[in-house]
Amino acid sequence: MTAGRDTAAADRDAGLAVVALSRRYLREYLTKIRLAVSVLDEAVVWARPNESSNSIGNLMLHLAGNARQWIVSGVGNSPDMRDRQSEFDQRASIPVTVLIDRLEQTISDVDRVLASLTASDLHTRRRIQANDVTVLEAVYHVVEHFSMHTGQIILLAKADQPGRVRFYDMVDGHPQLIADVHGRTPIHPR
Repeated sequence: MTAGRDTAAADRDAGLAVVALSRRYLREYLTKIRLAVSVLDEAVVWARPNESSNSIGNLMLHLAGNARQWIVSGVGNSPDMRDRQSEFDQRASIPVTVLIDRLEQTISDVDRVLASLTASDLHTRRRIQANDVTVLEAVYHVVEHFSMHTGQIILLAKADQPGRVRFYDMVDGHPQLIADVHGRTPIHPR
């Protein structure tokens, strides 16, 4: 019996470790997005490489909508007000500072929900976007989704501003993410 209890405790600890790591990654992705867009003109943020592609601005709206729907609403049981298609249909320029504020508020709300999770919560089931998933699956989905679109934003920013988009300083021979003491990097509109 002891081995079974030890295994269950290890599973609980592992699940909570994944949630803690997810919280860290989401904050890191937000910092990287903030750094990437901080060197871009607003016109670049809303430019589409072609009509079947999304702009950086659309991707930022989409990330906020997805994370809010899956975690704040789906896991946290808040009302789901998402209009997913509008995230891609947006053509009028929204200031970068507004987009960053929206993403920051979303990640703050997501972090609050994730911080409240217990080990037993991770195995409960939720219906999100017509998907029957566990809370842990929902968390994992949001992290991988945020990672993928963060990479797209970084690629577009680096293509426009080669050499100006950077994320790390070397500190004692190790890369350290560029950020202020609050984990934020200010936006300096051009």
